[in-house]
This record gives sequence, structure tokens and C-alpha cells, in this order.
Amino acid sequence: MSEMENILVKELIQNTLDDKPMEICERKGLGHPDTICDSIMNQVSIELSKEYLRRFGDILHHNLDKGLIGAGGSEVRFGGGEITEPMLIVYGDRATFNVGEEHVPVKEIAIESTKEWMRSNLRFVNPEKHVKYQSVIKPGAASLQDIFQRKGKYRGANDTSAAVGFAPLSRTERLILDLEGYLNSPEFKREYPESGEDIKIMGFRNGNKLSLTVAIAFVDRFIESEADYFRKKSDIYGAINVFLNSNYDFDEVKVGINVLDREGRGIDGLYLTVLGTSADTGDSGQVGRGNNVVGVIPLNRPMSSEAAAGKNPVSHVGKIYNFLSYQIADQVCEKVEGVKEVYIWLVSNIGQPINEPAVCSAQVIPADGVDLNKITPQIREVIAQEFERLDEFCSDLATGKISVC
Repeated sequence: MSEMENILVKELIQNTLDDKPMEICERKGLGHPDTICDSIMNQVSIELSKEYLRRFGDILHHNLDKGLIGAGGSEVRFGGGEITEPMLIVYGDRATFNVGEEHVPVKEIAIESTKEWMRSNLRFVNPEKHVKYQSVIKPGAASLQDIFQRKGKYRGANDTSAAVGFAPLSRTERLILDLEGYLNSPEFKREYPESGEDIKIMGFRNGNKLSLTVAIAFVDRFIESEADYFRKKSDIYGAINVFLNSNYDFDEVKVGINVLDREGRGIDGLYLTVLGTSADTGDSGQVGRGNNVVGVIPLNRPMSSEAAAGKNPVSHVGKIYNFLSYQIADQVCEKVEGVKEVYIWLVSNIGQPINEPAVCSAQVIPADGVDLNKITPQIREVIAQEFERLDEFCSDLATGKISVC
């Protein structure tokens, strides 16, 4: 993107999100079925990209963003229950299976990369025993495959699509990310092994007071009784408050954990799972229903409708522009003094090289006393620099150096 004329910089006349009176933000954690689905399908794309590069020296057409997880079945019990029906992972959409006489084992790569991700991230899921796999991946449309045959440093966009990213994160967004990261850290799991990976946090800020509702799937093998469950829940509640007291600058933070629980109802009144994820019996998952690419669901912000996970990293702007808009926003905030908050909008034109967006616009909230006209050349230069290194950026997407959160 060597031409600077098509980069629009406009002032956004509004308060930053931190200065607004109300904010709602959610995060679906590592073991939430939607996050599992996003993570798996993105990992499949990464491993498939590596295989294409190894065999053919290039990344070939694929889009695997139509995956889902069907919940299994289980019988939870104090001291440890059992899985009665495995979870089902369904891989959908398109990939390149054959190049000349050479066959690419797409299904096998998808399944093996899924198993490896589960072994690395879900302590109690045995991917050989607890999961079934179904592939409905088919060859792509000829017109989209043809994009990959065209010469040039950058491929044409495979869709007309739009993306938006922002920076910086608000205090609420950052705290929710940090809290889920703490609850799913190896250190926390060692101290509280009964806490599963399926953690969801909903935050509501009213002025400078924050209310957090935390859902944690407890692992039944570590729970001896109803009383033991509530004791351990109380211990985790205490640990969360210790963490929050040293990590926030709100006037007040109130926390509720597993608020559906009811004492006196036995197992039916508790949030128990066998494997630490509600996907083992209670909840299914789907690509695109979870966090944005920086890891939150920020309801006060504009967001792209595109699911980035599983899309190919060299022509699918639903992935590239989704990540790139946040990368540009971060760089603008970091490198240009006087930017209080920024939103980056990117729109592609199908068939046009991905480094030539139809629209590239920065909406900027300047700091008090800052003249936007004076910092506009710097903003435009930062954006242009990010497009100049777009090939390196796409390579980072392909190899997993940049990935879904």
C-alpha cells in the first residue's frame, strides 16, 4: 500500500470507553466450547498451512471456519463420574486435497492437530477416548482456488468483507483478560485442581464500580460432597479477590461465582463436570460465537461479523484484516503521541490484492489539547508501514506466531 491518499483519518467525537458511564464485556475462557472450537480450527489451519508450505512451497486454498462441537454425555458424581457419550467435533468448509498426482491428507491433519491441542490445553480430556471426529471438508470452488494460481506478491482478497479493530483495551477488558489468564494458569491449577478450564467472565461497569460474574466448571473427581464443593468454591472466591485487590483501580469490584448454585439440592444444584468443560455434557460450541481476536467480547465496541479462526492466512480478509486492524490500532497508539483511542476500519474488494484495501480508515479520539491535523501524517505513516510488511504479518498468522486468544 504505497499510496497514502486512500488512508482516511477522521476525528471521533465521543468519550473513550473508559470515560463512558457504562461498559459490558465478556470473555469465554480456554475450555469454553466456543473457544475450544475457535482454537482447534485455527490450529488446523496452521498445521495445514505448514504442510502446504513443506510440500509445495506455498499456502494453498483452505477455509475451515465452519467447525462445531456437539456436546457429549456424562454422569457426574462426587469423587469422579464418567463420560457416557463422547463429544463430536465436526470440521466443515473447504481445503485443497490434491495438487497434480499428490494427495494431501487434510482430514488426518485436522484430527491429529485437534488431538495435540487438546492434550496441551485440556487436562482431563483424552482425545482418543472422549472425542469423536467427523470431517465434511470438501474441495473449494474453482473461482476461489484460482486466486491461488495468480501471480504476484499478494493474493487477491477472496471476499468483499469488513473488519474493525481498536486500541487500547479498556480497564475492564484488560482486567477480564488478566483474571481468566490467572484462573487458567498452571500455578492456579496446581493449587486449585478442581477448577476446570471452562471459565466464563461477564463484566458490567457502572461508573467506576465493576461487577463480575464468573462461571467455573468444577471437576467432579476433586469434589467429595456438596459441603466440599462450597468450601472449595469459597477458597477460589478468596483467591479471586486477592488477585483483584492487587490488579484493579476501580472504586469497587463485586464478584459472583457460579451464581446458579443452590445449597441443599445435591449434585443438581452444583456446576460439576467430568472433564472440566461443559462440552462433556451440557454445551455445544461453534466457530465465531466466542471472543474477538484479542480475546474479549466487547459489547460497547464495533466488531466484525467475520470469524477469523480457521480461515486461510494469505487471501481470506476475514482473518487477515480482522487481526491486522487490531495490529494497526496497537501500533498507532504506541507510536503516535496524542492518540487517546483509535478504531481502524478495513474493507476489502474481492479479487483485489490484499495490500490494496478498498477502505482504510482511522477514527481517532485525540488527547486533550492535541490537534488531530498535526498528528495525522504520523498516523498515516504507521498504517502504511504495517501494509508494507503485510507479507511478514501473513506469515506470522500462518505459523501461529499470531493466533486467536
